[in-house]
Amino acid sequence: MNIRFSFPFLLGIVLLGACSVGRSTVPSANEQPLPVIEKKDSGDVRHLVAGKEAAIKNYRATPDRTFDLLHTSLDLSFDRERELVHGEAGLVLRPYFYPQSKLTLDAQDFDLHRVSLGDSHQELDFSYDSQQLEILLPHTYTAEDTLTIHIRYTAHPTRNGGNGSEAITDTQGLYFIHPIGEETKPVQLWTQGETDHNSKWFPTIDAPNERATHDLKLTVEDRFVTVSNGELVAQEQLRNGFRTDHWVMRQPSAPYLVAFAVGEFVRVEDKWKGIPLGFYVEKPFAEGAKRVFGKTAEMMGFYSGLLGVDYPWQKYDQVVVRDFVSGAMENTTVSIFMEELNMNAREAIDSEYDGIIAHELFHHWFGDYVTTESWSNLPLNEAFANYGEYLWYEHKEGRDAADLQHIGELETYLWEADEKQVDLIRFEYEHNEDMFDSHSYAKGGRVLHMLRDYLGDDAFFAGLNNYLTKHAYRAVEVHDLRLALEEVCGKDLNWFFNQWFLASGHPVLEIDFDYSDPENVVLKVSQQQDLENTPLYVLPFEVSWYAGGERFTREFVLREKHGQFELSNTIPITQAYFDERKVLLAEKHTVRSDDQLKAQFTDSKFGVARYEALDSLRNRNLASFDVEKLVRAGLEDSFWPIREVALNSFGDSISSFGMEDVLLELANEDKNNSVRASAITALAAIDEGDYIDQYLLWMEDSSYYVSGAALDAYLQMEAEGIEREAVARTFQEEQSIRMIIPLIDFFTAQGIPGKGPWMHQVYENTFGQDLYYLIGYYGDYFTKMPEEGSERAIEKLYHTGMHHSASYVRFAAFQSLFGFIDEENVLEKVKAIYGRETNEDIKNQEMYFLSPYEDEN
Repeated sequence: MNIRFSFPFLLGIVLLGACSVGRSTVPSANEQPLPVIEKKDSGDVRHLVAGKEAAIKNYRATPDRTFDLLHTSLDLSFDRERELVHGEAGLVLRPYFYPQSKLTLDAQDFDLHRVSLGDSHQELDFSYDSQQLEILLPHTYTAEDTLTIHIRYTAHPTRNGGNGSEAITDTQGLYFIHPIGEETKPVQLWTQGETDHNSKWFPTIDAPNERATHDLKLTVEDRFVTVSNGELVAQEQLRNGFRTDHWVMRQPSAPYLVAFAVGEFVRVEDKWKGIPLGFYVEKPFAEGAKRVFGKTAEMMGFYSGLLGVDYPWQKYDQVVVRDFVSGAMENTTVSIFMEELNMNAREAIDSEYDGIIAHELFHHWFGDYVTTESWSNLPLNEAFANYGEYLWYEHKEGRDAADLQHIGELETYLWEADEKQVDLIRFEYEHNEDMFDSHSYAKGGRVLHMLRDYLGDDAFFAGLNNYLTKHAYRAVEVHDLRLALEEVCGKDLNWFFNQWFLASGHPVLEIDFDYSDPENVVLKVSQQQDLENTPLYVLPFEVSWYAGGERFTREFVLREKHGQFELSNTIPITQAYFDERKVLLAEKHTVRSDDQLKAQFTDSKFGVARYEALDSLRNRNLASFDVEKLVRAGLEDSFWPIREVALNSFGDSISSFGMEDVLLELANEDKNNSVRASAITALAAIDEGDYIDQYLLWMEDSSYYVSGAALDAYLQMEAEGIEREAVARTFQEEQSIRMIIPLIDFFTAQGIPGKGPWMHQVYENTFGQDLYYLIGYYGDYFTKMPEEGSERAIEKLYHTGMHHSASYVRFAAFQSLFGFIDEENVLEKVKAIYGRETNEDIKNQEMYFLSPYEDEN
C-alpha cells in the first residue's frame, strides 16, 4: 500500500495544540506524566554517525559492468634480467547495457606505447594514472556494437609489489625466479592473478564477475617448457634460440584465472575419460609426481559423479613451481602448486598433499565454473574447496579420517576467532586479500557440512547440481546458492544463511546431562555467546547413547538461550553424547568424569569421538591399570590416529607394561607409516640395546618416515659395539629432511668435525617447509663449531632472512642468526631483516627478539 501524508490533518493537530495555550499546566488526576526522554550525549551521536558513515564508505560493492569483455589475445615476451613483460594485447568488448564513449581498463605499472582501435588500428587518446587506463572512444557505442582495442605496452610487475596477506604473500602478479644466491634454484616464470593482480602483466577488466575466452602467445628460450590455460595449439621455432608457444582457452573464465608457468619442466601424463591430465615438475621429481598427483583421475571421477556434473574443462594440468606466494592456485585447467609438492619417488610414498590437490580440483566446479561475483562472496569459492577436501577424505579414507581433518579446521577457525569475528559474506574490508582467512576457508567448510547434515545427502548434492547447472560459466552471490538449494529441497533456508553466512561469531554452549532418572535423562543446553555481536542460534542437534552395543539417537532443535530436552529413553542409560559426530561449529563446554571419557573411548562407533576421549584422558591422573588398558586398546584401534596418540601420548608409561612385542609388531606391520615410525620411537625409548639389528633393517625401509625414525633411534643409542659415525656417513647422500635432521643432530651433539661443506650443500639443496625445519639445526652446528664455516652459514641465513618468499622461513633464519649475535655485523644483519620484513605478525615477533639490543648501533 502507498502511504500519502495529509497536510490539512497536520494543520489541525497544530491548531489543537495552539488552543491549549491558556490551560493550566497542572495535570488532572487521570493524566499520566509524559515520559522523560534522555538526550543522547553529542559524543555518542557523533560516534554512531561516524560508524554508519564508515560503513557506507567502506562498502565493497560488486564491480559495475560497463563493458562485457568477450575475448583477450596476448602476445608476450620477457626481459628476465630487468624483470619486464613486453606485450601486445587485443581486447574484444561490447557495452554491457548503457551506451559508452570511453573504456576503463585495469593496467598496473605499465609503460603504454600505443592504444588503437580495430583492424584500422586508429590511434586512440587515453589517460593513465599507473593503475587504470581510460581510453576515449571515437564515438558512442551501444550494447549492439562490438569493438576491438589493441594495446602495445611494457609491464613492470615487480614495481610496487608486496602488500600481500597471509594467504597470498605478494601482489606482483607475475614472478621471475632467479638462482641468484641460491645456485641450485632453477630459472622460472609463473603467475598468480588472484585477486586483482593479473592486471600487473596484461590490461583487462580485473574483476571476478567478468568472464571471457582468451589466447596467449609466449615467446621463451627454447630450453623452457610452457604451460597455460586451455590447449597448446602451435609452437613456432624462432632463429635466435627462442620459441613461441600459442595457448588457446575456448571456454570463458574470470580474468584472475588466466595463468602460465615457464621453466625446465618435464610432463608426466595421465587421462580421465579422454581428458588429458599433465603433472609438470622439475626432472628429478618426475617419478615422484606419478605418486603425488596419481589420484587426480580418481578425484575427478569421484567429484563428477557426486555433483552430477562432469569435469567441465578440456584438460587439467598441475605444475609445481619455486617460491610460490600461496599454497596453490586453481587457475582454470592449470593449477599451480608450491614447491613442497616436488618429491622424489621415495618421498612421495608418504605424501600428505591429497588435500591441497583435491582443494584446487574442486575449485574447477566451485570458483572456475561458477565464480563468486565479488570478493565479499569469496566463501562461495573457498568454503566449497575446503569442503571438497573433506569429501575426498570421506570417500577415500573413511568418515573418521574426514571428521578428524574437520576438527583441525574447527580449531583453525576458533584460533582466528579469538582475534576477530566477522561475517562469512562481508562487505567491509580494507584489502581484497583480507577475505582469505580462516573464516572463508575453515569456518565456511564447516558451515557447508552442517548444511549437508541438516538437508541430508540426497537433497544437498541435488541442490549443488542445481546450483552448478543453473549458473554454469556465470558469477554468483550467496543467495544464488540458497535459492538453488531451496528449489530442490522445498525448505526455507533463510534462517540458516542469515545466522551462518550473514552474521559473525559462533555458538558457545554449556551442556549438562541430568542422569538422576536413568529412564528419562534430561539435557540442558545454554547459549553463552555475546548476543550483542552474535546471533542467538537456531541449532538442530543430535543426542546419542549406547545400550547393548547398539546406538540410539534423538534429534532436537535449540531455539532459545536456555533449552531443556528430555530424551524419553525407555532403556536406562548412564552416558549420553551431545553432537557425538562433531557436526556443529561451536565451542562446547561440558564436564565429563574419567569414567565417562573411558566409556566414550570404549563405546563410540566414531573414531573422532574415541580420539577426543583418549586425547583428553592423557591429561588425567589415571591409575596405572587404567592407563595400560587404554594404551592396549588404543594400539589395537582401527583408526590409525588413535594408535598414534596411544604411542605418542603414553610413551613414558609403556616401558612398565612389558609391551615391547606389541611395539615391534606395530613397527613391522602397521599399515600406516606414521604409526610405524612412532612405534620405533617408543621402542627406542625403552630399548637397552636389544633391537640394534632391527634399527639397521628399518633404515632401509622404503618409507622415509620409518627409516628416519630408525636412524634417529640408532644414532641416539649408547650401547657398546655400535658404529654410529660410520653408519651416519652412509646416509649423507640422502636428501630427505627426515634423514638429514637426525644426522645433523648427531654431528652437533658429538661435535664431529669436517661436516661444514656437507652442511652447506644440504642447505643449498633444501627448499620449502623442509628448509624451515632445517634452519635451526644448521645454525646450531655452526654455533657449536664455528671453525667449520660459520661465516658462510651466517651469509646463507642472512640471504634467506632477507629474500625467502615464505615469512615463516624468513623468521626461522632471523632466529637462527641470534646464535651468532656476538659475531661482527650480525646484529646489523638481523636489524636489516627486521627492516625489510613485510608480515606484521612476524615483524612483531622479530621486535621481541631485538628489544634487548635496541640501544646498540
